[in-house]
Amino acid sequence: MFDKILIANRGEIACRIIRSARRMGISTVAVYSEADRGGLHTEMADEAVAIGPASAAESYLVADKIIAACKQTGAQAVHPGFGFLAENAAFVEAVQAAGLVFIGPQASAIRAMGDKIESKRLAAAAKVTTVPGHMDLIADEAEAARIAGEIGYPVMIKASAGGGGKGMRIARNDDEARAGFQSARNEARASFGDDRVFIEKFIEQPRHVEIQVLADAHGNTLYLGERECSIQRRHQKVIEEAPSPLLDAKTRAAMGAQAVALAKAVGYQSAGTVEFIADQKKNFYFLEMNTRIQVEHPVTEMVADLDLVEWMIRVAAGEKLPLRQKDVKLNGWAVEARVYAEDPTRGFLPSIGRLTRYQEPPASDSLRVDSGVTEGSEITVHYDPMIAKVVAHGATRVAAIDELQAALDAFQIRGLNHNLSFLTAVLGHERFRAGRLSTEFIAEEFPDGFRATASPAAHAVMIAVAAVVQRCCAAREMGRASDDWVVSLNGETHSLQVSASGGGFQVGEQTVETDWRPGETLFRGRIDGRPIAAQIERHGTRWRLRHGGAEIEVQVFRPHVAELAARMPIKEPPDLSRFLLSPMPGLLVKVAVETGQEVKAGEELAVVEAMKMENVLRAERDGTVAKIHAQAGASLTVDQAILEFA
Repeated sequence: MFDKILIANRGEIACRIIRSARRMGISTVAVYSEADRGGLHTEMADEAVAIGPASAAESYLVADKIIAACKQTGAQAVHPGFGFLAENAAFVEAVQAAGLVFIGPQASAIRAMGDKIESKRLAAAAKVTTVPGHMDLIADEAEAARIAGEIGYPVMIKASAGGGGKGMRIARNDDEARAGFQSARNEARASFGDDRVFIEKFIEQPRHVEIQVLADAHGNTLYLGERECSIQRRHQKVIEEAPSPLLDAKTRAAMGAQAVALAKAVGYQSAGTVEFIADQKKNFYFLEMNTRIQVEHPVTEMVADLDLVEWMIRVAAGEKLPLRQKDVKLNGWAVEARVYAEDPTRGFLPSIGRLTRYQEPPASDSLRVDSGVTEGSEITVHYDPMIAKVVAHGATRVAAIDELQAALDAFQIRGLNHNLSFLTAVLGHERFRAGRLSTEFIAEEFPDGFRATASPAAHAVMIAVAAVVQRCCAAREMGRASDDWVVSLNGETHSLQVSASGGGFQVGEQTVETDWRPGETLFRGRIDGRPIAAQIERHGTRWRLRHGGAEIEVQVFRPHVAELAARMPIKEPPDLSRFLLSPMPGLLVKVAVETGQEVKAGEELAVVEAMKMENVLRAERDGTVAKIHAQAGASLTVDQAILEFA
């Protein structure tokens, strides 16, 4: 076994690997860029080595710097985590050439599975079910339309070297096939330096189901059940679970056998994931193989009671797997939610800033939080904006979902925007709870974007919480408190009696039990015997609450004050329609217009870069530019004015 390993990654996955290594008695080395100096993974590791500027291209993606850090510290092996160099065959070869061990699969397996066209050929040869399609090179738009017609519409046009949803287009007729071929090829060339594309049948209402495999160097290959990852946004996973509510035992065994066959066909060693796309009738087709640990691996660990990172390390050290397929037992259900620094109400635009308050829900046998941040950490524009993963386990799917919802309600994050309310809303959605999933779920159920609106039941809970909170504050400030209160919400008023009762309060017909104290930002208690958690913040005379996927702002008055408040004039918000405002924090890369210039609707006005992605801002209507407020190179905040129209 290794004495010391280096983790060639950052954030939560680096911290997660360190925890397993520590439990195994292995020393760890972290690497960090200038932006990650003082990051949690550097504090957790036994040693930490600086490897360059904030840009990943100058630090985490530079193989020579990783290998030099190994030699400097005496690390014997490298765990790549996911992303960065995790699926870079040349890096694996460089690590091995330096006399080090790569904790992951061989370079040959990474190469074979890294090319989508080649991987599908290998899958077909291994008798793995593949989506009907055309894997050979396509010359031009006309040939693309002919091939698509032969396969049968709808079809998916995909970049061979693609990933992250780039270079993908759906076509439902010849015109869309021709246009989609050209745009997919252009995007693939720009994103991956490889413009090869292929065409395959598009599965309607598809479900994304993947099989976790684990293989050693002694010929043993297992599958550890499946994960369903159908809740996606722009091809990025949001919520994952194990097992899948779609599969039965027969389908699971068939899918698992095919995943093992493919892994054996490429001589796979280590943990890996074979991804399938399935239709609603349980027909499944090979999609791709990820030759690394997955972001969503914790749900498999919780139902299989195995540490996948530990076994990656043991396999790399030459150990045999102690299990056979018949020994793999899956227990209960696990669901994972990815917590991101983003604003769901503004098209999920990334959010950056400092975590001025960060308090995770307490971990337990049924709840796990994987993160790489602490209170005071900063989410920057340089890397993926994931803050944490919250994973819940239960005896049943409903129990796991309920556990996860409660944990998200209790997760305290301040200082930047986040998607906690959105995640909770998805988990509470009737279609999700019924297991009627597809990769189109979010687009279909939130077609106009996300609004953190509450159900009548959630409204009633938050109104009761606000009334109790106001009464507690009044009692502390004045030494006594009235029982009569009026809660104002969205122009409506709710008159309530709030009286002390035993160890809690009677709020109308609801019984509220809590030990909440003024100044606390998390309200925990029970309402009519049901445990609840709600985020609560005071803003002047208003209370802002978050619970059950909803966010509301209320005012709580004594009755005579409520009467006076009702007579106050409503202040109209300022008219900002003549300004182009930055929709996100980021770098102003370009201002494409000049003062006095006339522009047409749809014309490019400016380009803002955030999280290494360029966002083109276009005119919503015809107009004339009156003033430029920000120049190229400026760092913008949310809603900062870039230019003004006459």
